[in-house]
Order: sequence, then structure tokens, then C-alpha cells
Amino acid sequence: MHKPRCFSPQRGGESVTRFADFARPCYHVSYPFDVQLRGEKPLESIYIIILINVLVFVGVNIRPEFIDTLGLTPAIVWSHPWQIVTSMFTHYAFFHILANMWTLYFFGGAVLQMLGARRFWIIYMIGGIAGSLFYILLGESYSTAIGASGAVFALGGALAVLRPNMRVIFFPIPTPIPLWIGIIGGFAILSFISGIAWQAHLGGLAFGALAGWFYRRRSY
Repeated sequence: MHKPRCFSPQRGGESVTRFADFARPCYHVSYPFDVQLRGEKPLESIYIIILINVLVFVGVNIRPEFIDTLGLTPAIVWSHPWQIVTSMFTHYAFFHILANMWTLYFFGGAVLQMLGARRFWIIYMIGGIAGSLFYILLGESYSTAIGASGAVFALGGALAVLRPNMRVIFFPIPTPIPLWIGIIGGFAILSFISGIAWQAHLGGLAFGALAGWFYRRRSY
């Protein structure tokens, strides 16, 4: 999740997953585990989320003032409770939405293949809401946060727990590393960048890891 600006009433089996494995827009993507998706359109849920995010992205770039309504501002959230959800689908910067949607495709495709659409949506939506709640509790009262990062971190946390031995390539590291190390490292690095709502990342990651643990115990 990203903080675009401040809002204030006064101031206004172990495998290696490479890039190409997730770049093929086919129905049965070769992910590094043996559970196969059921259904004719396994990535449909991801496409729906991407479409919503793109439409909102276009809308807020045409009318930037919509960020005040859709973004999450802790100081006014109790009178604008929809912000807890709408902020998850709101982006303003191109590279922000690009990074989140690509990571959604990466993590989401894997979670969909392992758990199916219903559990994917549970992790994504509740993980995003958990990120919003963490931001309300720990973030700056008059700083507006937007972005799908909390929900995406939830998917990443779930995947890391479901497949702890999964290894991936994280640019610019040239050698495969465990997914969980990459996710924790990414969280740590982003936490030191100004304007990043690390609180939302933490909330999403925590819920995702918990959900992954729960589903792993139930063997999906």
C-alpha cells in the first residue's frame, strides 16, 4: 500500500520458479507443485481484480479528488467505513499499480492453483482488510493510504507457509532463494522507504501467513 500524500482538514517438492513460469497466459500454468486447478478459467479471479484496479486507476487519474473518498484516512474512516475496502482497489501512480498487479498475478496464480477460487478470495479480501485495520491502528491519522499491497502480501504470506521450500528468483538477486526469505526481505526493504504504508503490508502478511498455516493443516 502506498501513501500518495497527506490529507488534513487544515492542509487539504522444491522447485525453482522463474519469471517465464508465471508469464504464460495459459490455463494450466506450470507452477512448482502438483496440485491442479479445477474449473475452466483458473485465472478469472485475478483478471477480475486487475480489471477493477485498472478502472479505478483511470478514474482517479481523471478525477484525483476521488482519492479523498476512496483512499484510507484513519482520522475519518469511522464516518467513511467503505475506505477500508475501496483503498485496496485504488492506485494513482502507474508503477504502483503495475508492481501490485504483477505481484498479484505471481502470488495469486499460485494460491489459486493450490486452494481454488473461494479460498483465494478469502485470503485476498480479508488480508486486504487486515492491512487496512493495521494502518488505522498504526498509521498516521491524516495520511491517506491506497493500494493493493496489503492484500498481495496476504497472498505472499499464505504461499510462503503453504510451500516453505519453494524457491524463486527475485530481481536483482541472480540465485534462487526461498520464497519466505524474499517476502520478509521485501517487506523489510519497503518499510524503510518514505511514503510506503508498511503497516498495511504487515497486517496483510500476518493474516496471509495465518491463513496459510490453517489451510496447510487441513491439507487444503
